This record gives sequence, C-alpha cells and structure tokens, in this order.
Amino acid sequence: MTHRPYVPWPHSVLRTPATRVEEITDEIRALWNEMISAMDTMPGVGLAAPQLGVGLALAVVDASEARGQAVRLANPEILHASTQMRVHEEGSPNLPGVWAKVSRPRAVTVRFLNEHGQWDRKEFVGLWATSVQHQIDHLQGRMFFDHLSRVKRDMLVKKARKLAAG
Repeated sequence: MTHRPYVPWPHSVLRTPATRVEEITDEIRALWNEMISAMDTMPGVGLAAPQLGVGLALAVVDASEARGQAVRLANPEILHASTQMRVHEEGSPNLPGVWAKVSRPRAVTVRFLNEHGQWDRKEFVGLWATSVQHQIDHLQGRMFFDHLSRVKRDMLVKKARKLAAG
C-alpha cells in the first residue's frame, strides 16, 4: 500500500495541535491503515497523522517484534505516567538523518478512542510507552527534539538541514 509523503520539518502541520476526531468512520480506518503502511516502511514503531500532513488526532503504534500488532489510537491522552524514566534514541521521518536520546516515563496509561469507536484504556511499557508518548507529542504540535536543551536542539536541526541540502 502506498502512502502520502512525510511532510518535511518545519511544515506548519507539525507545529499545530491536531484536531480531535469526533467519530471513527471508514475514512478514519483507511487513514489508520495508510499510517500503518507508512510506519512499516520507515521502519518505525509509531506514526501520527500530522507526519503525513493530516491534522487529525490519530496515531498508530507497533513496537512488537513480529509486527502486525498495531494499536490504533484517536484522541489519545496520558492518564498516568510512571516516575521511572527510560532513555531511548528517537528520530523522525520528518527530519531524516538525525536522532537524539530522549528520556520519557517508562510506562504510561493512555485513554483513547479505538477502531470500534469506543473509549479504551491501555498501559504501555518500554518501547511501546516511548512510542505512544512520541506520537502524542506530534498530536500536540511537538517534536522529539523539543525535549532537548536549546543548544542540543539547534545543533540537531542544523545537522538535519545540512544533510537535506546534500
């Protein structure tokens, strides 16, 4: 399945909070499927709709070893985060070629609208938790490098621009 292109940083959709989804329709389900296809071609463990230029509060996460276990989330919100932190190197297809170590809670409990249009609650741990938090950041108009100091963030963006220029 083909997917729309990743929008390049600093596209405004990446800095704009996503619009809440009112109901789960066939169009939303098709978009989730497209997002899973895009996530699997990165390869990555999550994707938010704004990364493909769609300003809706939709995300997919699949940190399973075998793949094919993607969780589809609409309007996700963190209800609880553990105090134990986990550091993981994060990146984004919207700013290719650069990564940074980001510290996030090791586990989170998230409330979201599922593919059946029902409110659901799930606990995510480890890489799953890192990915779902990364996607929620995207839905709030934030990027992974916003968790870095200004100096590190500026160096990262400068390096990405240099790589993009070739």
